[in-house]
Amino acid sequence: MRKKIALIGCTGSIGRQVISVCERYPERFALVAIAANTGGKIFWEQAEKLRPSFAALRAEGEMPATLPVSVRFARGEEAFEEACSYPDADIVLIAVTGFAGLKASLCAIRAGKTIALANKESLVAGGEIVMPAAKAAGVDVLPVDSEHSALWQCLSFDRTAPFSKLILTASGGALRDLPLEKLPYVTAKEALAHPNWNMGAKITVDCATMLNKGFEVIEAMHLYGAPLEKVEVVMHRESIVHSMVAFADGAVLAQMSYPSMELPIQLALTYPERLRANVEPLDLAKCSALHFSAPDFVRYPCLKLALDCAREGRDLPCALNAAGEIAVHAFLEGQIKFTQIAEIIEGTLSKIVPRPVESYALLEETDANARRIARSLLR
Repeated sequence: MRKKIALIGCTGSIGRQVISVCERYPERFALVAIAANTGGKIFWEQAEKLRPSFAALRAEGEMPATLPVSVRFARGEEAFEEACSYPDADIVLIAVTGFAGLKASLCAIRAGKTIALANKESLVAGGEIVMPAAKAAGVDVLPVDSEHSALWQCLSFDRTAPFSKLILTASGGALRDLPLEKLPYVTAKEALAHPNWNMGAKITVDCATMLNKGFEVIEAMHLYGAPLEKVEVVMHRESIVHSMVAFADGAVLAQMSYPSMELPIQLALTYPERLRANVEPLDLAKCSALHFSAPDFVRYPCLKLALDCAREGRDLPCALNAAGEIAVHAFLEGQIKFTQIAEIIEGTLSKIVPRPVESYALLEETDANARRIARSLLR
C-alpha cells in the first residue's frame, strides 16, 4: 500500500524536493493533499501535475482559468487547517516556513497524524506545547532537518535513546570568510550565496548569521529531551558530517553524506527502510580533509542570542523567531544592513518580559508583540 502524504508548504524548496522523492517512488507514495500560503504559477502547476484529492491556499489570490476536476480546492484558514489534518493522510510533512508551521503541527497532532517535521520554528516557538501534545496523542515526530535527521540516525531512530552529547555541525554560511569589517556592507545577493546548500532565502540568510544553528539547538532540546549543556555546536565548513552523537563510553557516531536535503526527506518517509536516493555516494578520498572548530560569537552574534534564549526558555525563543523573521525580511528588502539583523533581534528581546508557555494563544500574542517591537526598531 502507498503511504499517503499531506504536504504543507508545497511550493518552497523543501516542498519541491518532497515532490521529487514521491515522483521517484510513485508505487510507494501518494500526495493526497497539498497546501501553501499563497498561489502562483508553481502551486497551480503542482495541482495540475500531481492531482491531489485536496489543494488549499491559506491566503487570498488569483484563481487559475481552470483546475483539474478531480482536485477539490479551498482557500482560507479553515482550508489550511483541513490540509494539515487531512483525514486520508498517513503522514503530514510540514515544510511551510516560519511561525505558521506551529499551527500546522498542532493541527496534525490533534488529528493523530504522524508528522515529518521540516519546520524548525514549530519547536523553536512552541516546542513546550508541541512535544507534550504529540506524546499525549501518541504521535510520532520524525525529523527532516538534515542535522536532526543525522542525530536520529546516530541514535538508531530512537529519540529517547541515552547519549552524552548532541553535536550539531555548522558550515558558517555564505559570509564565513569575509573580514568582519566588511559585514555591514554585505548585499542580499552575497548573503544568499551559500557555498554548500541550495535553500530558500530566509533560511540561507539565517545560515549566514547562524541564527539557524541557534534554532537547531532549541529544536534538538525539544526533540531529544536534552538540556542546553548537552547540545554543542561545531563549525564544519565541508558540510559532510551532518551531526554527531557522543555516548557515555566515549564513542562518537556521525552521519555523513554530500549535502542534500533529499536524503533526510526520503528517510523520514521510508524509515527504517533505506532506499536509493538522488545522492552521490560519498568518496572520502576525494574529501581529503574535514575541518572542525569552535564558533566565533563575534562573527555570529545571532547564535549567542539564540543560545541565551534557549537557556532562559519560556516564550523568549518565540520572540526570537518573530524578530528574526522581521529583521531578515528587512535585510532582503534593503531596509537594514546585514549586521543590523542581530541588533534588531537583540533590541526586540530586551523589551520582552518572558512568560511561561501555557497555550498557543499566548504564543500568538508573543509572536505579534515581538513583530510589532521589531518593526518599530526598523523605523
